[in-house]
Amino acid sequence: MQTTPAVPRQAVAPSPPDTPETPTPQARPGGRFGLPTATALVMGNIIGGGIFMIPAAVAPYGTVSLLAFAVLTVGAIALALVFGQLARRNPRTGGPYVYAREAFGDFAGFLSAWSYWITAWVGNAALAVAAVGYLDVLVPIQHSTWLTIVAALVIQWLPALANLAGARSMGIVQLVSTVLKFIPLAIVAIGGLGFFKPANLGPFDATGHGWVGGMTAAAAILLFSYLGVESAAMGAGQVRDPERNVGRASVLGTAGAAVVYLLGTLAVFGTVAHDKLVHSTAPFSDAVDAMFGGSWGGTAIAVAALVSMTGALNGWTLLAAQAPYAAAKDGLFPARFAGERRGVPVFGVLVSAALASLLTVLNFVSGAASAFNVLVLLTTFTATVPYLLSTAAQLYWLVRGEQGRVSRGRLVRDAVLGLGAFGFSLWLVAGAGYAAVYQGVLFLFAGILIYVWMAGRRA
Repeated sequence: MQTTPAVPRQAVAPSPPDTPETPTPQARPGGRFGLPTATALVMGNIIGGGIFMIPAAVAPYGTVSLLAFAVLTVGAIALALVFGQLARRNPRTGGPYVYAREAFGDFAGFLSAWSYWITAWVGNAALAVAAVGYLDVLVPIQHSTWLTIVAALVIQWLPALANLAGARSMGIVQLVSTVLKFIPLAIVAIGGLGFFKPANLGPFDATGHGWVGGMTAAAAILLFSYLGVESAAMGAGQVRDPERNVGRASVLGTAGAAVVYLLGTLAVFGTVAHDKLVHSTAPFSDAVDAMFGGSWGGTAIAVAALVSMTGALNGWTLLAAQAPYAAAKDGLFPARFAGERRGVPVFGVLVSAALASLLTVLNFVSGAASAFNVLVLLTTFTATVPYLLSTAAQLYWLVRGEQGRVSRGRLVRDAVLGLGAFGFSLWLVAGAGYAAVYQGVLFLFAGILIYVWMAGRRA
């Protein structure tokens, strides 16, 4: 497994002419997250609840979807390596926001922070709603709307409280939840290979429209499985030795998630008959039942899904506060977002959790599931905006070729990685679909009013 080699911190070159001169704060020497915790943050945020439905979602395209997974993994690791290189130059909390602002100025930085913040708290609402569905398997609660709301809010606020207890406590929860979610998934992924039956796989190209078209269609569903590769870069200020560990954690976490995804999907494909898998609503439960018999698979997977989603909520709650925190430090978000306690931006955590809670309540009270789904689809677009801006920043520094920012001996390698990561990010945008991109642009540009207000007050 390739990791990013450590290099000494380089001197920071002057900002471009249209960007205000801003000193680059140094990373805390005593960061609260070591390499294991930072890796768990990346892996835990990538692996949320989607893994439990992925095999059924891509089954209609055939086993060509496994090839799509492999291609996407290469793109995701390239993106992780780029984030590691960017963090080595500027190890500040805020990740994509910091890189976009340093390269292209305040407005690009604000768009990155605004877009990422939207992604995080809307996605947290989606995770809480999905977690309630799995909780209902264990404790029937969905017969009562208000009981469902209370359960969703509890699931949402427990990770928020873990964050408010401090970065160290949050890191412990993240590490434990990642291990707990990894064990059952690994059992299915590895143990399922012992029950593997090639006859269950079905056709390579189930659509009959050519394997290239099938792979592209499957990739459109799988693309968003890798959202979260930037997690270590976003919290770089909390990572010990970020110049070295952010890149390593990004690659290790992404590769670990990829192994779980790929082996898990392959195991389900080989244990559940293709014609059944296409219509399955709980593919991992069906796989467990096929492997061990009985009907306890649904309960076991429900517990694993709850642990997985709670761990993802724990990590994304912190990330939801980090982008506005970094922007507020530079005067691009309200100053309250810049306050922190025990390494955690308290106001950002509270506001993000409150907005996610409001959206959750509106979803259940109004019954507007379709409207909620539209907002969730928007996050697939808003998440890619910081990716595109970050990879563009990497290419910008390579083109400028400034001494101290670019390793001339690795220029070709870095350029290939940068272009690959940019292409991967652009593919994410294309996979979001026309409607999501159109609505996402409107949602994104609505934040311009906030930028106008903050920039006007600063001036």
